[in-house]
Amino acid sequence: MSNIEQTLSIIKPDAVERNLQDQIKNDFKNNGFKILKEKKIHITKEEAEKFYKVHESKPFYNDLCTYLSSGPIIVMNLEKDNAVLENRKLMGSTNPKEAEEGTIRKKYGISIDKNSVHGSDSVENAKIELDFFFKS
Repeated sequence: MSNIEQTLSIIKPDAVERNLQDQIKNDFKNNGFKILKEKKIHITKEEAEKFYKVHESKPFYNDLCTYLSSGPIIVMNLEKDNAVLENRKLMGSTNPKEAEEGTIRKKYGISIDKNSVHGSDSVENAKIELDFFFKS
């Protein structure tokens, strides 16, 4: 039984800065994801604060918002069977040093903060996050 889902993926400033977006998009395509929509944008710190509101109480919140708004990002709407879980597997652990071989963060991540990609952590959050960037 197929369970087609959509999820948000963000190619973060560190990866865009190093011009890795094509390699990362290919990683998604080679793993069966369809990129339904994508755009390159530069968000403000205020927009990043809204986007990461779920992490507001955490110690890393301010740095996370500053970082996401520090340069251009590429936001993508990905589609696949079980897209949320499959994307999390493909991204790998938040800390690139602990990420499995072959995952995006293992290949391109620099640090826990500069780990090259963001992906929704649940179907519910995917809907909220996709609306945040793609609702017209």
